[in-house]
Amino acid sequence: MSLVEDARRVRENAHAPYSKFKVGAALIAGSGKVYLGCNVENVAYPEGTCAEAGAIAAMVAGGDTSITEIAVIADSPKPVSPCGGCRQKIAEFASGDVRVTLATTDGVVHQTTVAALLPGSFDADYMSRV
Repeated sequence: MSLVEDARRVRENAHAPYSKFKVGAALIAGSGKVYLGCNVENVAYPEGTCAEAGAIAAMVAGGDTSITEIAVIADSPKPVSPCGGCRQKIAEFASGDVRVTLATTDGVVHQTTVAALLPGSFDADYMSRV
């Protein structure tokens, strides 16, 4: 099964009662293990948590700390891009050349990289004097 198919499958578990906009994410960690995440909304935070953040949290909880590939899928007219917060989270755990696949449920796919999604990302080098 492909990473996009993994993301498509977990997308169905999204809890999106307010927006009705379900998003799924799947990533491959440095260990080779696949981690999944979907968006979760609630009444106090109706915009919810993002699918990418969920997959990253599952990865960290599973003992992994690096991303080697990630895919995101939603039912949208064009491939959905991770929000700014998720772009930074992805950059924390992935090098700039890591492949990011953005997809729609209709089969439209856009391939990019972490560096292209978040040029000039904040990293530990900025804190080298601390």
